Amino acid sequence: MKILFIGDIVAKAGRSAVKEILPDLIKKEKIDLVIANIENLAHGKGATETTVEEIREAGVDIMTSGNHIWFREEFIDVLNNDPRVLRPANYPADTPGFGFTYANAARQKVLIINLMGRQWMNEPTEEPYRTIDAILMDQVEKEKPDAILVDFHAEATSEKGAMGYFLDGRVTAVLGTHTHIPSADAQILPKGTAFVTDVGMTGAFHSVLGVDPPIIIKRQKDPYPIRFDWVETGPSVFRSVLIETKKDKTAKSIVRIDKTLP
Repeated sequence: MKILFIGDIVAKAGRSAVKEILPDLIKKEKIDLVIANIENLAHGKGATETTVEEIREAGVDIMTSGNHIWFREEFIDVLNNDPRVLRPANYPADTPGFGFTYANAARQKVLIINLMGRQWMNEPTEEPYRTIDAILMDQVEKEKPDAILVDFHAEATSEKGAMGYFLDGRVTAVLGTHTHIPSADAQILPKGTAFVTDVGMTGAFHSVLGVDPPIIIKRQKDPYPIRFDWVETGPSVFRSVLIETKKDKTAKSIVRIDKTLP
């Protein structure tokens, strides 16, 4: 089975890149399941029902997220009612939404889990190691998934690397999101789990993490508050990884698929 994971889709430029690239990529690579992080989907922060449907029509099956998914209060209804759209599982139990879900692809059952790191994140989350231990203990024996994919939404590269080794051999893939910068360390860990520190951002190429560069420069130079403007024109980038699975829940391969659109 082939699973494509698309890194944080940012604003209109990111959605446009997905719509232009994904349909042909699915056909060319014979992709069975597409997952994408959408915490920045609608004008850079949060998501809307309309923007979710926009990329779903392009071929995205399951959507993960992170701390920015709460930016639009009206989206909570989607989180509560659509198990194909996830929020990190280690938020408190009474938080709206789903922390994991299942997808059926190529006659196989895939468990998708969304987790968030705690280093430098300043979010009211539970400790992620024990959270995912509890999910795996409850779900693997009961549901017997053929593959398990984890989106680990975290700031610290060390925390992402540690989670990769913690889950090595227990899940198919641990894929880092949040920093928007693609890392060059896509690999199969010693016990068979595919890993990459950060998939990277799908969005505006001439930007700082999707934002108009002069705004970020001014924010870093001056003490005054400033409104973010997200770059929605010009060249864009598509960042993703393609994982091929094995029958024992581990990964056969992981390769980056990165494209630039003029």
